[in-house]
Amino acid sequence: MKPEEHQKAAADLLEAEAKGAQIGLLTKQYPEMDMDDAYAIQNAIYHAKMAQGRQIVGWKIGLTSKAMQYALNIDIPDSGILFDDMVFACGDTVPKGRFIQPRIETEIAFVMKSSLGGADVSREDVIAATDYVAPAIEILDTRIERLDKATGMTRKVFDTISDNAANAGVVLGHERHSIEAFDLRWVGAITARNDEVEETGLGAGVLNDPVESVVWLARRMAHYGQRIEPGQIILSGSFIRPVECPSGAHIQADFGPFGSVEISFA
Repeated sequence: MKPEEHQKAAADLLEAEAKGAQIGLLTKQYPEMDMDDAYAIQNAIYHAKMAQGRQIVGWKIGLTSKAMQYALNIDIPDSGILFDDMVFACGDTVPKGRFIQPRIETEIAFVMKSSLGGADVSREDVIAATDYVAPAIEILDTRIERLDKATGMTRKVFDTISDNAANAGVVLGHERHSIEAFDLRWVGAITARNDEVEETGLGAGVLNDPVESVVWLARRMAHYGQRIEPGQIILSGSFIRPVECPSGAHIQADFGPFGSVEISFA
């Protein structure tokens, strides 16, 4: 893709977000696009949002489970940017019409106390840089159609990355824990919608250890000249399948001794 095509795709996605109306598959419109193109579009969205006065509050990591990687025929995670207008308090109600097709995922969030970056970031570096970990819900939305009705083509990973990795919101639970207080591989959650259990999972589903997910992010960011900064939230990746959140949905994620987190949709 050409730079002007990156800018056009980013503008189309921003307009879709503003109007609440999805656009068609970018991979259909630009069949030659690759991962570098997808991140270039995401970067153009970043610059546009910063120009609007938004601030970065963190990063999300996606496609950390083997099931999701197999489904999208990709063997590495992806990442996206969390902006300040994406933060919801635990127990909040998302206003009707805020999102197009909201879904949620259950995750472990890392909140950083020092910067982290470089191609040689280690597990020990992540542990040392983490202020605390907390139960979290990520709200997903898609500004791109999931399916092209004319051809039957489905959304590909390049579409998702371009769309800021389907980022829409982040909700942290009230509990805060030292990163060494729990074996994060065994931290799990029971995720319910309107009091019916929809999904369960364990932290080990995230690259075998959520800490390794943050290692991956820091190293990937170094490739693009970026760093994780103090105070930023890192969503380490979901260990459940996405749960649909139609109007009236109330989501509760019970992490047992690790805590809980909830969000509702008007």
